[in-house]
Amino acid sequence: MTDPRLAELSGLVADGDRWYAVNDGGTAVTVFVLTKDCAIEREIVGSVDPYDVEDLGRGPDGTFWLSDTGDNDLDRKTVALISLTADGAATLYRLTYPDGPHDTEAILVDRAGTPYLVTKSTLGTAGVYRPAAELASPGPTALEQVGTVRISATDTPGGPVPNIIGSVAITGGAMNADGTVLALRTYTDAYVYAVADGDVPAALTTAPVRVPLPGEAQGEAIAFEPDGTLVSASENTGQPIRAVPGAASLVAPPDPPEDTRAADKRPLGGTSGQSGGEDGLPALPAAAFTVVLVGGVFLFFRRRARRR
Repeated sequence: MTDPRLAELSGLVADGDRWYAVNDGGTAVTVFVLTKDCAIEREIVGSVDPYDVEDLGRGPDGTFWLSDTGDNDLDRKTVALISLTADGAATLYRLTYPDGPHDTEAILVDRAGTPYLVTKSTLGTAGVYRPAAELASPGPTALEQVGTVRISATDTPGGPVPNIIGSVAITGGAMNADGTVLALRTYTDAYVYAVADGDVPAALTTAPVRVPLPGEAQGEAIAFEPDGTLVSASENTGQPIRAVPGAASLVAPPDPPEDTRAADKRPLGGTSGQSGGEDGLPALPAAAFTVVLVGGVFLFFRRRARRR
């Protein structure tokens, strides 16, 4: 795909028939609907003017969630989530961290519709946050920290910065259709976790399977197809979309009992055999990838200032 409208592809979700993508930053809330031959079929546009959109998630009711949480200079007093329906209705929810500003590029939306934000740390330890109360518009709603994620450096090639930084900086997140598997990605690798009983913070304390994504110039987008295929994408012109068939099945836990499923009803914003890699994690061989072309334009790790 070479369409310049998606020059800074940063977030991705998939429904089996279409891909849905967002650009980094921007001056309008826009989700691009892509066909599997990498053509932009249409745009879903809301009336909100964002500051720095970084990732895209989708709730169980089909609502898109744009993570307006980029903060390279660590000077934002609030960040935001923006919900967008298929007919273009957009709602802004401002958020505050309990411990000061963070640059965040990954969102996870669990099977109950609760959003989780995972910060982008160049030191390998990321914070995990969720709303401490029901989301209010425009807010702000306080966030609470519910966990941390530790990522070790790898030698997977790719990214706009040296591996010691790029391979530990979390740049995107995704959950599968039934909420039993999640993935976090860096510029160079994806990490796939089993989610037992819908508990995202607990899942992120377990050992993931590492999936190298070699050669992505500035990889920030990741998604699961309904069949468990892991899909990744990068900014910059001529970059591929990679599809890793069966990735979710690498860690998928057995179905929980029915009474456990029934109990997992926290409202939106509520409190509530692979070879080993050099970092000690199981790793999926890079040869499992299939490739489809997409595009973007070159953008360095430190982006231009976003207008409010």
